[in-house]
Amino acid sequence: MSGCCNHGDSLALLRERQRGTLHVVFAINAVMFFIIVAAAWAAHSSALLADSLDNFGDAFTYAISLYAVARGRRTKARVALLKGGLILLAAAVVAAQIVYRLFVPATPVFELMGAFSLVALAANATCLFLLMRHRDDDVNMNSVWECSRNDIVANLSVFAAAAAVWATGSAWPDLLVAGLLVLFLLRSALRVMARAGRELRQSA
Repeated sequence: MSGCCNHGDSLALLRERQRGTLHVVFAINAVMFFIIVAAAWAAHSSALLADSLDNFGDAFTYAISLYAVARGRRTKARVALLKGGLILLAAAVVAAQIVYRLFVPATPVFELMGAFSLVALAANATCLFLLMRHRDDDVNMNSVWECSRNDIVANLSVFAAAAAVWATGSAWPDLLVAGLLVLFLLRSALRVMARAGRELRQSA
């Protein structure tokens, strides 16, 4: 009986820690979405837009993850499936923006791209550090950690694109990196959804 009580206390403590972490990373990503989407618009950058949509998706992801923290295994798996769908949606929006820029070209402002990609990198590195200890807790927290890891890759890619735009004076590096981020997002979505699917089958 004592062992059961101790297990219950440990589980409650774990969930409380998860909630605390998710509240912090949600706030960071919600603020960063508005900052980066404004910078993307000002910089005419498809790659930076991809970065901002990633922040929006993450903020929504953290919000629904807070809902899932105290729920059962199947609910957490369903939430992870929803997260995978959101990542797919972000990829589709960026792909549409790339097509638009092919017909309405504009050379991005590389100074804004570079500066705000570093601001986003600092914010997302903080989130990744906070989530690191929870990545193996369950499918819900693992998918959250996966989203944050994507952000780091996206930030570094945007910074590289900014350097390439500066070196070439062309918009093509921005579009190329945005295209690569679309592929990266697709891969991440499939991984999250595959793991969630396994969880659903195992808990059936």
